[in-house]
Amino acid sequence: MRAVWSGTIGFGLVNIPIKLYSATQDSRLDLDMLDKKDHAHIKFKRVNENTGKEVPWEQIVKGYLYNDEYIILEDEDFQEAAPEKSKIITIESFVEQAEIDDIYFETPYYIEPDKAGVKAYELLLKTLQKTGKAGLGRFVLRTSEHLAVIRPRDNYLMLQQLRFEQEIRSPEDLSIPSSSKISKRELDMAVQLVESYTSEFDISQYKDTYHEDLLKIIKAKASGKRRTVKKMKVVHTKSSDLFDQLKASLGNTSGNKKRAS
Repeated sequence: MRAVWSGTIGFGLVNIPIKLYSATQDSRLDLDMLDKKDHAHIKFKRVNENTGKEVPWEQIVKGYLYNDEYIILEDEDFQEAAPEKSKIITIESFVEQAEIDDIYFETPYYIEPDKAGVKAYELLLKTLQKTGKAGLGRFVLRTSEHLAVIRPRDNYLMLQQLRFEQEIRSPEDLSIPSSSKISKRELDMAVQLVESYTSEFDISQYKDTYHEDLLKIIKAKASGKRRTVKKMKVVHTKSSDLFDQLKASLGNTSGNKKRAS
């Protein structure tokens, strides 16, 4: 793994030199875009809209349109905006992990200590484990400021990038029914159905099978086999059929359990 950020965690007056590593990886198939006529690769070019000529990377700069004029930003400008946040993740407060709404969680990163910070790293890890708390702080990654929570996981620390409140859209524009009449027997049957499907959460039981199936189709096409597309029609449940559909679902669950045993 390659470090995506290196700097320091500020824990009171204790500074812990660390590196961040992405905790996730892409499981999608690497598909290339091709011209349908001759299967030649499609290339994207950075073109000057005035001259129509391609522009090399070293001549590309970033600018912000301000009062109808572009203000060009250099690397130093991004660092000057928050120099301490580019190098230090200062823990500003400690919170209960359960208090953070899941909607704010974003990208996870592994935190690895440098040799000089091993003891301080372990101290912070054990402290968070003992108190059940998580540390909140802010830092700059790739020219953007991020809110982050630092929390213990097994025998290491993890940084979870959080969305800021202004990044969450308001649900006020959603059309949500406010007074649907749900009968007691419908609710009881639905609760019974949920309980019949309830099990302990085990993430290892869930795999990304779509891309495996897609790869099978690719291999079949490579061998000259014709594809067979299954037609699927989704029938939506009517309000008047809700109880009967729940009852049938519950019976289907019982049948599956008997076959499994």
